Amino acid sequence: MDSKKMLRGRRVLIVDDEVDVLDTLTELLDMCKVDRASSFEEAKKLLENNYYHVAILDIMGVQGYDLLEIANKRDIPALMLTAHALSKENLKKSFEQGASFYVPKDEIEKIDVFVADIIEAREKKKNVWAKWYERLSGFCDRRFGPNWKDEDPEFWNSLIQY
Repeated sequence: MDSKKMLRGRRVLIVDDEVDVLDTLTELLDMCKVDRASSFEEAKKLLENNYYHVAILDIMGVQGYDLLEIANKRDIPALMLTAHALSKENLKKSFEQGASFYVPKDEIEKIDVFVADIIEAREKKKNVWAKWYERLSGFCDRRFGPNWKDEDPEFWNSLIQY
C-alpha cells in the first residue's frame, strides 16, 4: 500500500498542545488537508463542525479521551498519540473507548502509514487493531516487556483477530 497516495487530499485533524508536534505532524502529512488545534475547546469546535477521515488526538494536555468521545459520536476514527500517557493502561483504555490506533510519539515519523492503515481498514471493513498489532506490538514488547498482554489475554486476542 502506498500510504502517501492513499492519503492525498484526505481531511485530518491534529490536536496537540505542543506546537512543535503540530508542526511535525503537519509536515509529515503534507499530502492531506490538515486542520490543527492546540486546545480542547478549539478541537471540540472543529470536530463538531467538520468531517475528518481521521483525527489524531494527544491524550494529555488537550483532554484526548473527551475528544475521542466526540469523534466517536461523529463517526470520525481517532488515533491516540502519546508520550506522557504511554502505558498498558492507556493503551487498553484507548481500545475500550473506541480509538482506532494508539501510537507512541517515538513512532511519529511513521504517522502517514498509521493514518493510511486506519482509512484502509475502514474502507475495506477490516479490523484496524490487527494492523495496529502487526505494526506496533514489537514496540510494546520493548516498552512493556514481552508479556504485556498476559494480564488480559482474552481481551487482546479478541481485539487483534483478523
